[in-house]
Amino acid sequence: MGQWRNGKGTLTVTDRDGGPELDVPVRIAASYRARSKGLLGQDGVDGALMITPCGSVHTFRMRFAIDVAYLDRKFNVVAVHTMKPGRLGMVRFRSRHVIEAEAGAMEKWGLRPGAQVRVVQQE
Repeated sequence: MGQWRNGKGTLTVTDRDGGPELDVPVRIAASYRARSKGLLGQDGVDGALMITPCGSVHTFRMRFAIDVAYLDRKFNVVAVHTMKPGRLGMVRFRSRHVIEAEAGAMEKWGLRPGAQVRVVQQE
């Protein structure tokens, strides 16, 4: 999908080891305002947040630690990091999208560098 808009969708994580795919509810932040707000002011996240376009994130004023997955244009996972509140993430020049979730979630989902994900936006 080329033109993203704010809303909800489904994030599908494909297991590189041939295991079953995992579907996770995702909120999509595509407008400047939604991308700027991100997860600020929240005490947690149900599922994940996709910020697009995005090449770096910060956790200033965040209330909880998050996992961050950087995705390229083809939704391949470039890097995954856990960030505590009050941190500034590195710029990932190959990154086009970022997935954020509560710390520890991505390990449970099997989301790691080299994994492939798919995001389908609800109409």
